[in-house]
Amino acid sequence: MSAFSRFTPLISALPSTVPFVGPEALERQRGLSVKARIGANENGFGPAPSVIAAMRERAGDIWMYNDPENYELKQALAAHLGVQPANIAVGEGIDSLLGLIARMVIEPGTPVVTSLGGYPTFNFHVVGFGGRLVTVPYVDDREDLDGLLEAVKRENAPLVYFANPDNPMGSWWDADKIVAFARALPENCLLILDEAYSETGPASSLPDISALIDLPNVLRTRTFSKAYGLAGARVGYVIGAPETVLTFDKIRNHFGMNRLATVAALAALKDQAYLAEVVGKIRAAREQIGTIARDNGLLPLASATNFVAIDCGRDGTYARAIVDGLIQHGVFIRMPGVAPLNRCIRVSVGPKQDLELLAEALPKVLKAIG
Repeated sequence: MSAFSRFTPLISALPSTVPFVGPEALERQRGLSVKARIGANENGFGPAPSVIAAMRERAGDIWMYNDPENYELKQALAAHLGVQPANIAVGEGIDSLLGLIARMVIEPGTPVVTSLGGYPTFNFHVVGFGGRLVTVPYVDDREDLDGLLEAVKRENAPLVYFANPDNPMGSWWDADKIVAFARALPENCLLILDEAYSETGPASSLPDISALIDLPNVLRTRTFSKAYGLAGARVGYVIGAPETVLTFDKIRNHFGMNRLATVAALAALKDQAYLAEVVGKIRAAREQIGTIARDNGLLPLASATNFVAIDCGRDGTYARAIVDGLIQHGVFIRMPGVAPLNRCIRVSVGPKQDLELLAEALPKVLKAIG
């Protein structure tokens, strides 16, 4: 049977792809069981007990749609951040919000600036709306702020994406550099400042909310997926100037938010004591990952995220062999997909037993591949 013939030319030309191969797919493809899930930048320590309790208490409400205005969560986030509710838009994780922002700005052929090797889901949305990716290589394993700014001006780009702290390298820029970059951008270029890892980095890496809130061409994206341990709940939000944030109401899925996910986010935001505890666990796990890497002759890179990029000292083929070898031992990790970043593997934080499985399997894999 032939395919449906009236998809748009753009959609017909795109490949069907998934930006990330999940551990579930690897289990299906290879007939194995993942024992240590430390590859997807999830928070293996999980959400606060108070969050689980709140979800259990409200589970019976799942027959109702979520509030399409996300009023309660926006109020809570605004109070937590010291802004107004009008500065906040809520969505089904940062990935969904990135798609909405792309839809706001991109037409076929629109130049969009990002880093070569940066977050692939953003690229997925750009291409899906017909945008033209303009990529800037990393310098010293950090996104190149000067290079991104130069590319924006050269291409007259209306959209630029920058993550701080960075995925996939875990590196970061200090707040003053971020603010200077944002204020140097042309007024007609929208900056997506992805701050998914804002809670796990040093305080010096996070610009004060007031430092950028007056700029209508800056949208800061944050999430409950990382430090709060709610990746499966899909709760993200945007911080920006009211006139820019209001644009989300033109195109967002007003019933897209999950009711129990909203309950979970509200409870997580209230339990800042648990957040502080788990951030401490994340830092300790980063140290443990670094020790495992050094014990095996590999170089852990400094990280401000909930994962550690590890320089394997050779090329992408060697790094891929380590990833493939570890999955045979039930240890799921990932690697950046673009040279020269792909000399690295990337290990997410997790409970002690998961990292102990990594410590046990890694020397076996390195010995096997030579």
